[in-house]
Amino acid sequence: MQTKHIATVGMAGVAVAILGLAVSTSAHHAFAAEFDANKPVNFTGKVTKMEWVNPHAWIHIDVKKPDGTIENWAVEAGTPNVLYRRGFTKESLLPGTEVVVDGYQAKDGSHRCNGRDLKLPDGRTLFLGSSGTGAPYESKDDSQK
Repeated sequence: MQTKHIATVGMAGVAVAILGLAVSTSAHHAFAAEFDANKPVNFTGKVTKMEWVNPHAWIHIDVKKPDGTIENWAVEAGTPNVLYRRGFTKESLLPGTEVVVDGYQAKDGSHRCNGRDLKLPDGRTLFLGSSGTGAPYESKDDSQK
């Protein structure tokens, strides 16, 4: 009788683990589900906040328009782990840092984009994208292939 109870508890544990995996993978989206490869964006602005969260880090940027108004953009980047391995740290993008962003706008036309490259004030360019997102591949440097 005790063996039957252990088997039931074990099967319940497996079911919970599978359900948890299904929920976490459904939260991660493909590039094409949310962003438009035919709507490239390029803008300069000042970082207001960097969110080091999974499954994607987010960079919030204030962009000054020609008429003086400010647009707040949210730029989706790769995972925090991938960004760290590419040279990002929490000190890389402090509030007030002026950056240039290349990316692809959200399909809904909001001020959100999937970031491709981010140029820092010292001239360094950091690749923001994550591999396997389905985003267009536009390497400017053969070493990125």
